[in-house]
Amino acid sequence: MSMSASHFDDIATVYDESLPAHVVEHYLRKRVAFLTAVCSGGRALDVGCGTGALAERLTDRGYEVTGVDPSEGMLEIMRRRTPQSTAVRASATELPFADDSYDLVYTVATLHHIAERDAVAAALGEMVRVARPGGRIVIWDHNPRNPYWTLLMARVPQDTGEERLVGDREVMEGLMAGGARILSAQQLGLVPDFTPPRMVRAAAVAERWFEAVPRLKSLAAHNVIVAAKRPQPPRGTS
Repeated sequence: MSMSASHFDDIATVYDESLPAHVVEHYLRKRVAFLTAVCSGGRALDVGCGTGALAERLTDRGYEVTGVDPSEGMLEIMRRRTPQSTAVRASATELPFADDSYDLVYTVATLHHIAERDAVAAALGEMVRVARPGGRIVIWDHNPRNPYWTLLMARVPQDTGEERLVGDREVMEGLMAGGARILSAQQLGLVPDFTPPRMVRAAAVAERWFEAVPRLKSLAAHNVIVAAKRPQPPRGTS
């Protein structure tokens, strides 16, 4: 991985304040609604869980959530935030779990920190490996087509310039190489960090309109890819 865990240890206590709380809340609600529609419950693995904000929301909805992150500083905050979840220090490229373990495996805003092409492919393959056959894998990461990312990433503490925005085609190829089939690939999100609190509701309405217009939505903030792990062939067959 291109960025050391020590950097995230250093910024762990300020990470949750790097974006305005009302904008963070908008995206948390959006992601929870999306993930619960993709997989209604069961065992979930949050790869690159950070401080556990999303893991907490899913745990509250009955999922059995394990969070993985290379930063012990981030995981310490997750353990305090959601003690009923499990926090594991590990790299996305070498997940310490058995094959076929999770109903839902997801990652949000992590691949661009992994950055290196071979490491991204390894992480995607690992996410497929630990999903159960038929289980869902969701990748939610920055859309390189969105021109605002370079401005935002220049001023948040988690981004240092070592990142690489990963395109949707690369994500889909990595998932398929790992043994998954792509169910959907879309672009979502438009509410920027400078949205005033009083304007979040109107911005969310505009976002839904934007996401429905084919020529515009390709520029949305995030690529969101959903895949399913292919069933294993019966033993004795090729």
